[in-house]
Amino acid sequence: MPDRVTVPGAAALLRAATATLADAAVPSPRVDAEVLLAHVLGVDRGEVRRLALLDTPVANTVPDGGAPDDGAVTDRFARLVARRVRREPLQHLTGSAAFRHLELAVGPGVFVPRPETEEVAQVAIDAAARAVADRGSAVVVDLCTGSGAIALSVATEVPGAVVHAVELDAAAHGWAARNVETVTSAGAAVVHLVRGDARTALTELDGTADVVVSNPPYVPPGAVPHDPEVADHDPAVALYGLGDDGLEVPRGVTAAAVRLLRPGGLYVMEHAEVQAEAARATAARAGLVDAVTRPDLAGRPRMVVARRPTRARDALRTVTDWDV
Repeated sequence: MPDRVTVPGAAALLRAATATLADAAVPSPRVDAEVLLAHVLGVDRGEVRRLALLDTPVANTVPDGGAPDDGAVTDRFARLVARRVRREPLQHLTGSAAFRHLELAVGPGVFVPRPETEEVAQVAIDAAARAVADRGSAVVVDLCTGSGAIALSVATEVPGAVVHAVELDAAAHGWAARNVETVTSAGAAVVHLVRGDARTALTELDGTADVVVSNPPYVPPGAVPHDPEVADHDPAVALYGLGDDGLEVPRGVTAAAVRLLRPGGLYVMEHAEVQAEAARATAARAGLVDAVTRPDLAGRPRMVVARRPTRARDALRTVTDWDV
């Protein structure tokens, strides 16, 4: 059994950490302080809040084999708070990121999945579920999978879906492989992870995918993100979409989607708010139809949804707008 220690003053620890983080302009200082203390103690955030409310001593395992005294926990907590002050991403400090119902391993070298992308995943999940209901199975392709967040969400939420995920960057592929191994080994979900170029990968699946989904790099070259957590820590290869408009990579991904989709198959791709019109035009020029812009959870125009024509005359249909 590991040594146990008593850490007094959870409320005081949180108050001090919250003040320190607020002074550093961290956007959610109290939440971050609670998450970091929960991580150090090995409990959930709800338990930290309960301990702080009651202001009772906290007993937990000493992390990292430290000495059995109060300082082992308080010192580690202080070090994590100091790193957060320097604007290291909270998810890098805890080693995990929540996405829908999943807890994914993340760290340097991989894009941290965002809540906004959960709605992109939902569109793919709904389309995959319809395909399963109609035919008993679904083929889903996630291009530029990063940590594997979208691919694993579809695979775990849609029984009968077989998901193929593609990632080119070596570091990101390593994180995705770790997450795929962890999640799929715990259940019946199926994700086939491939390291390769999203534009050319999976030619053996051409014309068979029910859904192609992607959160590709799309930030224009001059639009440096404001948040230090993004600008300094998310890998550039996952942010910048190349070309003057940031859409060079998305154009390649869209062309790949046309190749991969079966007739009538659905395409959904995340983009920046200012790229809605260009993303619809890109889909139309690639040969997709019924292109619309859909909002994310905050109501912002953040994804294009289109489908591959089911017959030749469908290709003549015009791009339509989503009422946002």
